[in-house]
Amino acid sequence: MSLYEERLHNPGVAALYLHIPFCVQKCAYCDFASRATVPDDSRMGRYVDVLIDQVRRCAAAGLLQETRTAYIGGGTPTLLGLDLVRLVEAVRGACPNLAEFTSEANPDSLSPTLLARLAEVGLTRISIGVQSTDDAELKALGRVHDAETALKRVREAVGLGLDVSCDLMCATPLQTEASWKESLYNILGCGVGHVSVYPLQIEEGTPLARGVGDSEPAWNSTDVQADRMETAYQVLTAAGYEHYEVASYAKPGKRCLHNIAYWSGQTYLGLGTSAASMLSREAYENLRKVSSWLPHVPDQAFRMRLKVIDNLKPQVKLEVLTGPQAVAEDLMLAMRTADGVSSDQLAYAERLLGKDKIERCIAKLVRRDLVLASDSTNKGHDGLEAATSGSIAARGALCEPKPTHQGWLLGNELYEALWDLAPGQETIVMEASA
Repeated sequence: MSLYEERLHNPGVAALYLHIPFCVQKCAYCDFASRATVPDDSRMGRYVDVLIDQVRRCAAAGLLQETRTAYIGGGTPTLLGLDLVRLVEAVRGACPNLAEFTSEANPDSLSPTLLARLAEVGLTRISIGVQSTDDAELKALGRVHDAETALKRVREAVGLGLDVSCDLMCATPLQTEASWKESLYNILGCGVGHVSVYPLQIEEGTPLARGVGDSEPAWNSTDVQADRMETAYQVLTAAGYEHYEVASYAKPGKRCLHNIAYWSGQTYLGLGTSAASMLSREAYENLRKVSSWLPHVPDQAFRMRLKVIDNLKPQVKLEVLTGPQAVAEDLMLAMRTADGVSSDQLAYAERLLGKDKIERCIAKLVRRDLVLASDSTNKGHDGLEAATSGSIAARGALCEPKPTHQGWLLGNELYEALWDLAPGQETIVMEASA
């Protein structure tokens, strides 16, 4: 059985995600599951108690024995203060084989004392939501920190020896090409190993969306987003960062292993309100030992996707995928990365979906300059060579298909074509509660 097939039948989870739904205040653009909370609100401690109990019960069921990465996101995990330290300790105790342990952080709630305590109890990596190093831009986004505080906290985290990632946001109100470059260079000056860059998405129902109305603001146009992402590519790769995923750049050896698990078909478990899981049938049945109220699934169920609606009731939304759907989904997710589709993943997809069908799809994507179907020695923009002309059959085996730069820019078209490899099958969606 290949490594990819083993992932498809993993009885445990490779990655653990914990969601913290508390913030000092909601940012103007935020539609995440979070609520404004004062720092001493007793609900936060009770929420952490529930998470710790869930983690320990999942460990007792054998789900976390081989878990390699853990990630605490939000919301603002660092708003928890010492309760975050308790949570990190509990996860460390439940996951004996962690290679990477990340927490998200906001600069305003990330004190030097908290940083030091988190490092002491086993956090290895911190992802800091900087977004911009321009105070006017931060204010327009509804962020509660200023640029000076953000850069100071980043430098302190680097100085402690943690692996540090910074989030930056582009195509935002008041941002210019010059201020975007300045934010990039300011973060590079702190010596971080990882940078994530995202165009601002104006989500329905947010204060930002209400402010702009139905019009597309010029500062957030598709062209501006593409220009800013291209600028990030030029600046970061020139500084020695590898563009290894659509929005992610890393120094050698500093890729985010947790996010790679999401993109490479590995099982993961999400705990906490709004957290998502992706489980093999085998892992799902083990989870049912912990949460017997979860429903039985149909015989054709191959992969289960769960989203926690309410962590305290508890209540979940469950989506059931067949084998072909799971394989098509993994092909789509792999194309988010510079590595693309592995040879064993491709071989399994050909067996399940049909070799001719896969080859026709990839050939079409090659002709549209969305995919490169060649060997891994070819290099070029984003570490990829532009797709060559001619049929795949004329050039031999597919090897390991990868996205081209154009494929990343037109990602929706690429992902849709791969998902359509499993047509005519509706995913089964149900809700369940204890």
